[in-house]
Amino acid sequence: MSWLEALILGVIQGLTEFLPVSSSGHLTILSNLFGLEGESNLTMIVVLHVATVLSTLFILWKEVVWIFKDLFSRQSWKSYSGLNDGTKYAINILISMIPVGIVGFFFKDAVEEIFGSGLLIVGIMLLVTASLLAFSYFAKPRQRENISGWHAFIIGIGQALAVMPGLSRSGTTIATGLLLGNKKEKIAQFSFLMVIPPVLGEALLDVMDIIQNGFGSAMSGISPVALIVGFIAAFITGCLACKWMINVVKKGKLIWFAVYCLIVGIFAIIYSQLC
Repeated sequence: MSWLEALILGVIQGLTEFLPVSSSGHLTILSNLFGLEGESNLTMIVVLHVATVLSTLFILWKEVVWIFKDLFSRQSWKSYSGLNDGTKYAINILISMIPVGIVGFFFKDAVEEIFGSGLLIVGIMLLVTASLLAFSYFAKPRQRENISGWHAFIIGIGQALAVMPGLSRSGTTIATGLLLGNKKEKIAQFSFLMVIPPVLGEALLDVMDIIQNGFGSAMSGISPVALIVGFIAAFITGCLACKWMINVVKKGKLIWFAVYCLIVGIFAIIYSQLC
């Protein structure tokens, strides 16, 4: 993998991790176009995911500090009814992790099989993403100020389903939250923060696989320069995309992403049949 390919992958990952167009779907499409596969591609994907997690922490650092400050305050755990807002937020994030945790523990092999099924499934799931975004755009439910634990669980189910390549995680969770009637800005922030623990956990498991298979095979075909370039590109574009996407959700302009997913989904399906 050249530094230019790493740069392109980093930019695409940074943008699509937050934009509701499926980062996994785009990385799959690009990997097919570039002919990238195997351990070196896995190593790059792990690096890019870590970079976008750090970009989330960088942009939403005030929210992260607020959560931890409330979580470890003396008054946070006196009683459930008396929990402060930051502690309730942290609990909601934990609740949202339950569905994806179940999928990760019990259906990991099946999910990996799906990821290896090529561009056809990516194209189909991009069409599903387009449908979700369009539906959430035209639906006008009442806007709730705070996300409840029950809503966090349902949004978490959306995140668990989004392990399918081409089904956008941010698009699915944001659309689900909007359809449940949550405030636009609140659901965008929650969507970006709730993914941090699962992504870090998945990256840790991938690193363990890389260690077991040996660093030699993991680094074959990829240079340290390419990894650094990809990381920086994903981090910078991730910061820009995260901040921009929150504003986009607030303004309710998700329909254009639905159109984009429709076009890319059709392209992926056609390309999978021609190759």
